Amino acid sequence: MPEDARPDLQYLNLDPALYVREDIWQQERSRIFARTWQVMGSAASVASPGDYLAMDIAGTPVFAIRGRDGALRGFRNVCRHRGARLLADGSGQCGLIICPYHKWSYADTGRLVQAPWFGRDPAIIPEDWPLEPIHLAQWRGLLFAALDPETSLEEQLGALPDELADEPLESYHATDSATVSFDANWKVYTDNFVEGYHIPGTHPSFFAAIDFEAFETTAHRGYVRMTAPPKDGLFYRGKWLWMWPNWTLSLFDGGMNVSRINPAGVHRTDQHYHFLFADTSDAAAPARAASVQGTLGVVREDTQVCAETHRNYAAGAYSSGPLSGRHEKGVLYFQNRVRRALGV
Repeated sequence: MPEDARPDLQYLNLDPALYVREDIWQQERSRIFARTWQVMGSAASVASPGDYLAMDIAGTPVFAIRGRDGALRGFRNVCRHRGARLLADGSGQCGLIICPYHKWSYADTGRLVQAPWFGRDPAIIPEDWPLEPIHLAQWRGLLFAALDPETSLEEQLGALPDELADEPLESYHATDSATVSFDANWKVYTDNFVEGYHIPGTHPSFFAAIDFEAFETTAHRGYVRMTAPPKDGLFYRGKWLWMWPNWTLSLFDGGMNVSRINPAGVHRTDQHYHFLFADTSDAAAPARAASVQGTLGVVREDTQVCAETHRNYAAGAYSSGPLSGRHEKGVLYFQNRVRRALGV
């Protein structure tokens, strides 16, 4: 029995109403996304003073920045004056952090430096209005952020460090990033990612490139592992991992991708991909491009069927069906983690 499985709910799909209700989405923001560690990308992207990396966690904007003193700090990406976003999403370089709305400026320590033209009645006391901090942690060259984590990053990762102990993750360097956005709840896409049952119907080229009869899905503490022997020419190495609550890691020969399944609302998801390779030379560029484009091609096939599935959930056209004991152990593991987090 997979970890966290509830005997009374064995192999029955999650209630479709939980994918389309606004109140459930708001509960997920507070009970799942505000309480867990979220992968930001490569820690090397914030290696030098002034380097920053900005993103949002289920709608809450955050950023990490390397200070001139060498310290790495994280903050909500929100001006304390009127709530404007300070830094654009993605990576970049800055000195002062200047709000584009009213030009309030902040140091890389989060300290308010100046509130120009504000006036003196009442006066602004800078010490009263620093940026609001968030938590940061690093693991194997990856940077994670959390708003109010209920556990350490190590505890959330569970048994994943043992799974990847022999993989040279630190030797991989970030080369490409991409975002795929689609009209489906984040759980619809996650259900899809953590099983290979859909591969013959959804990914005919992918299906032809693996030994599907040997496809195996297993649930472990903190993650789901999927494996299948690849045939010649497949850019994947044949191992795909999903980690609670919403990030993935897939292996290539000499590289990997990580993605974050980030809800943009109850009916919308942004999947943010980072691609990392050991060989970043010009000579290896065609091989890297094949892995990147191959991955995104598979993802776009997934998002089409996920959007169609979500529409059926939203229309009330579907009631919970059975899950495959052979292929959908990962779905059951994920859904039971959601049930436990939401108390449903």
